[in-house]
Amino acid sequence: MGGKVTLAGQGWNFDAAAPATVLEAAERAGVRLPSSCRNGTCRTCICLSTGGAVRYKIEWPGLSLDEKREGYILPCVAVAEGDLVIVAPAARRVQVI
Repeated sequence: MGGKVTLAGQGWNFDAAAPATVLEAAERAGVRLPSSCRNGTCRTCICLSTGGAVRYKIEWPGLSLDEKREGYILPCVAVAEGDLVIVAPAARRVQVI
């Protein structure tokens, strides 16, 4: 599965095909999202999803039930299940080598 990920606000988008996480797909497309641990515990990459759905590569990512209900995701362990819209104000473009 997978889909197109759009960064609300910036208007950037990139393809995110499984099994890549949203974070991995962003990096391949030249978009840097904040990250640190890459295993779903540090929460550095937390962002809000305003459209679409994800599944997680781990059983219980470092999100509370309330955060999940509000639409927060951890892109480092999230795989897009179709088109996805995220709010990530600290995202920036980088040159892909």
